[in-house]
Amino acid sequence: MKQIFVNELIKNDEITDFFMVKSCSIRVGSNHKQYFDVMLGDKTGEVSGKKWDVQEEEQIRLKKIREGEIVRVKAQVIEWQNAKQLRIQRIRPAVESDGVRINDFIKSAPEKPEDMYRYIYDVADKLEDSDLRKLCLRVLTDNKDKLRYYPAASRNHHAMFAGLLYHTKRMLMNGIGVCSVYTELDRDLLCAGVILHDIEKINEIMSDETGVSPGYSVEGQFLGHLVMGVKYIDKLAEELGVPEEKKLMIEQMILSHHYHPEFGSPVRPLFPEGEVLHFLDIMDARLFDMFDVLSSVDPGRFSEKVWTLDNRRIYKRND
Repeated sequence: MKQIFVNELIKNDEITDFFMVKSCSIRVGSNHKQYFDVMLGDKTGEVSGKKWDVQEEEQIRLKKIREGEIVRVKAQVIEWQNAKQLRIQRIRPAVESDGVRINDFIKSAPEKPEDMYRYIYDVADKLEDSDLRKLCLRVLTDNKDKLRYYPAASRNHHAMFAGLLYHTKRMLMNGIGVCSVYTELDRDLLCAGVILHDIEKINEIMSDETGVSPGYSVEGQFLGHLVMGVKYIDKLAEELGVPEEKKLMIEQMILSHHYHPEFGSPVRPLFPEGEVLHFLDIMDARLFDMFDVLSSVDPGRFSEKVWTLDNRRIYKRND
């Protein structure tokens, strides 16, 4: 059974425990010596690890370690650039006699995938706009199997089992609430934009059925899920006979929801529903990161710097 979780590393100087390999490679340092670079994790988070000065004979063994594999690690816990890091002394794959449980290493959404999928499907099924309804239902039906487990990211917010469903569901819940306040909004258009805005993450990101991602697909690296999403919806909308204006508005929402060019959006939202979609997306992402980091912070203290939150240290209030 696992003893030390990633979010408890701050309390230790040395560890000997099991972790899941999220990514790994042999690299060459500034001293021209090779080292083993590995990202380790469990259901509470991730931590970078380094095994320095790897000799040729040891490289053969380390190159056999794969993403998604459980490994036993002995290491010193150090701080590097305001974050915890493991200086690995020994690392080996776990064996059956170690008795480790895979559930200790898989970060999962707090709700059942089938329940989240049903909520999203029911919202789509109740859309009054028949064109948007058939477009959303077709996308949800065609991608049901992958949606059951897919993360919403390879790293950072919602990078967990069924994270994409969780992200989409919470955005939908918030979006429906916003429409009850700002009644001028087209509820159907906003809901459709939420359901469809990240759908091509299932092809941008690589993932196995545990929701663990080793990185991005070739197409994902070339195009990203915004452009991939526009391509997908363009083809599907034509097949389903969705009117041109509705198709273009959905595509503009997908293309603009990151808002800034440096984050992948070549255009900004051009109508209210697109503007709201962006803020629903950024709110859910930032709150996820905040609550996630605060889960390992003692009351009355600040977290370590969180680079996804502009290197802010997040404060946890006293109960």
